Amino acid sequence: MAGLDKMISQILEDASREASVITKKAQEEADAILAKAEEEIKKMESDSKEKQMAMKKSQEERTLSSSQLKKRQTILLAKQQIISDMIGSAYEELLSLNDDAYFVMIEKMLHKFALAKAGQIYFSEKDLKRMPSGFEAKIEEIASKNSGSLTLVKEGKDVDGGFILVYGGVEENCTFKALLNAKRDELADKVQRLLFS
Repeated sequence: MAGLDKMISQILEDASREASVITKKAQEEADAILAKAEEEIKKMESDSKEKQMAMKKSQEERTLSSSQLKKRQTILLAKQQIISDMIGSAYEELLSLNDDAYFVMIEKMLHKFALAKAGQIYFSEKDLKRMPSGFEAKIEEIASKNSGSLTLVKEGKDVDGGFILVYGGVEENCTFKALLNAKRDELADKVQRLLFS
């Protein structure tokens, strides 16, 4: 999965710049809320001094509390959007790999996920059509190294990228989407630490 980690790292670097812009925008929105609140406070100065002081104090506290909450919510939503966009970008990058890089990634995944059993492997119709010559033998070779065997089923599955392994009727979903979803929380934590710590 070194290729996936490298791509995710590259995407994280690209998104870091985008995170700065979004965070700055969130800060500007919070500042605008504070500025508006200060204008409202100035309007109250025309009232009696005693009433004005009481209302001012109360309004400042509420406004400050509200603006701080709004700022936190805006920044949180921006962070969540960045994380979601980055995971989506990683997925799109995997799908757009050229054929050579794509099947090198598939080989690495097979080394990791092939079990010490006899099973079947399914690809999408698109992947079956672009599969390099001799790749079926490569699949069996990798499965043998893992003390198992895999038979390539030449009937396409409805998946975008990656593959599905079937052992004894039990499917193991090794599609890019499933693997990214399984690692979503872990990836989100890494992105959070990288961009926002």
